[in-house]
Amino acid sequence: MMTDPIADMLTRIRNAQMARKDRVEIPLSKTKEAIAHILLEEGYIEGVEKKEAKPAVLLLTLKYYGKRPAIQSIKRESAPGHRKYQKAKELPNVLNGYGIAIVSTSYGIMTNKMAREKGIGGELLCSVF
Repeated sequence: MMTDPIADMLTRIRNAQMARKDRVEIPLSKTKEAIAHILLEEGYIEGVEKKEAKPAVLLLTLKYYGKRPAIQSIKRESAPGHRKYQKAKELPNVLNGYGIAIVSTSYGIMTNKMAREKGIGGELLCSVF
């Protein structure tokens, strides 16, 4: 069985929000840290903290509006067995621009809006709204 660490991260966030948790721990990797920082910049989570323990973990502080989680939907788009690559012009417009897609490009991990502005495509990691 092939494991997908990004899908695991998204599932942990989804489950923690359904259980109304304030924080969620995720095993650390550079990719997951980059995704977490995008979620923070876009206002979907409140905080990202790196814990240099053994093993190292990312501690995400989740965000809620009253009782509603800030992330309504977080979905894995490209999977290890079925990669989704898209050109800059083909990048999706998530929820008419209210949501974001996170794209892994040759210039690093960024949102679909940033990738479109720079005119670069890449692997579509996930969509969030």
